[in-house]
Amino acid sequence: MSATADVPARTTPARRRSGSWDGLILLVLALLAWQGMHLYVGEAALASPVKTLTFLAGFLRGPVFWGHFAATLAAFGWALLIGAVGGIVIGLVLGERRFAGDVAEPILAGLYAIPKVTLYPMILLIFGLGMSAKVAFGVIHGIIPIILFTMGAVKTISPVLLRAARAMRLTRRQTALEVLVPAVLPEILTGLRIGFSLTFLGVLIGEMFASQRGLGFLIVNGINLHNVPMTTGMILVIVLFALAANGLLLWLHRRFGGPSATPEHA
Repeated sequence: MSATADVPARTTPARRRSGSWDGLILLVLALLAWQGMHLYVGEAALASPVKTLTFLAGFLRGPVFWGHFAATLAAFGWALLIGAVGGIVIGLVLGERRFAGDVAEPILAGLYAIPKVTLYPMILLIFGLGMSAKVAFGVIHGIIPIILFTMGAVKTISPVLLRAARAMRLTRRQTALEVLVPAVLPEILTGLRIGFSLTFLGVLIGEMFASQRGLGFLIVNGINLHNVPMTTGMILVIVLFALAANGLLLWLHRRFGGPSATPEHA
């Protein structure tokens, strides 16, 4: 038993080195593809990696970027909080109430398939310009996948767990917190990963249409001013932020929701 348990520990450094080399190779390939695309489309459409990084090195030293970054982060944080909490709660309720869930699922799937651009005029009329509109854009993008993942996970939960909860006379709140959430945690984390990306996308689009603050606004402003390094640099910042955040969520999924998170038997 101990010899078998020691095998992953001995192979971990090798796996880490292999992963580091894979990441380095992907980075080099991405930079080469970026440079090749720059040579193909020209300076007027896409800045080169060197020019973009040079621009960012100076732009990130000033207060302008960090003010816009803070605006995006604040709107995204509120949108993700509302979407995650609301999506999980609604998903748990609809998943536990099978009839309501069966009725709501096709409706939610239909709403999710609607192009969100058709809702922008209505959102702007309701919330106006500014933070509230950006948060609303983010929430409508991200909340439905979280609801669907959570609801689907609750529907597939073992009936034995629910019968045990009823036998122990647990309240609905206790059943949700002590039985449903731990059982569906992997699916909830998967839904949060997808909801994270879509919420971030919604906030950025909201900043492009309904704000004068944020990274999305900087992209549009760079396009309007024909400032290609700014546009390319902001896109690079957004990509790096999204990759870092998704990497963190993937680590949390593996740590708390993956197979390795289950306790080992003696």
